[in-house]
Amino acid sequence: MVRILVTGASGSVGRHVAAGLAALGHDVRAMTRSGTAAGGPTNIEVVQGDLAVPETLRGPLLGVDRVYLMWPGIAVEPRAVELIAGSAGRVVYLSTDVADLETGESATHFHQEVERLIRMATPSWTFLRAIDFATNALAWSSQVKDGVVRWPYGRAARSLIHEQDIADVAVRVLTSDGHDGAKYVLTGPEAIEHAELVRIIGKAIGRVVRWEDLPPEAAREQLTAAWGNPAFVDSRLRAWAAFAQTPERVTDTVQQLLGRPARSFREWARDHAEDFR
Repeated sequence: MVRILVTGASGSVGRHVAAGLAALGHDVRAMTRSGTAAGGPTNIEVVQGDLAVPETLRGPLLGVDRVYLMWPGIAVEPRAVELIAGSAGRVVYLSTDVADLETGESATHFHQEVERLIRMATPSWTFLRAIDFATNALAWSSQVKDGVVRWPYGRAARSLIHEQDIADVAVRVLTSDGHDGAKYVLTGPEAIEHAELVRIIGKAIGRVVRWEDLPPEAAREQLTAAWGNPAFVDSRLRAWAAFAQTPERVTDTVQQLLGRPARSFREWARDHAEDFR
């Protein structure tokens, strides 16, 4: 039996990874910043650790064979990545759809930097490049409750993936061989326009929810106020504008790894219906 450390174990993906590994009988150590986790299987060891403070990782990494790593939206701490990658026999990193860095090239996204640090520290790694989470649609929850979602680029077609599928892939990669050096791009089974995603959510909760296109300039102002990162807002607006012209790509990676299709957005909406009520 291997011992597997799950970071971000209280997050939307990490909690499913920890539960999935525990269900298979693995020795699971779940790391959270608080050292506590709400609910979940009782046969999981919960420990405290903070990726922003490398010295707090020594205890959680003690005796660990494999690590599921999720880096939150904080500054990259190279020593933390080096400790994790150097201590574990295998690292499975939840990344995003980023390009590989050429030698000497500067990272434009923190996921690129974390990937580079992992590659430098260990030969046994796998990157799960999830394009975008269906859980990001929860940003619409308050507007859904009002019956109208005002957002830019209603025709932007997205291939959002269910967080449970990401977790199921992570569990498979952590517990089977043949994945070293793989960069798996994970998506949902189809690309669906923003306005249709909202209609699907409405159907899941049994009410009509309308889409109303928000002009990009108005969206930039609102989202910058909400997110506090103008560069990130601009990158999102550019991406959505592109997806209104060319749908976000769809891969069959989930099917190939799990032997079943990825869950649909309709399934995700049903699973999260209470979040929109």
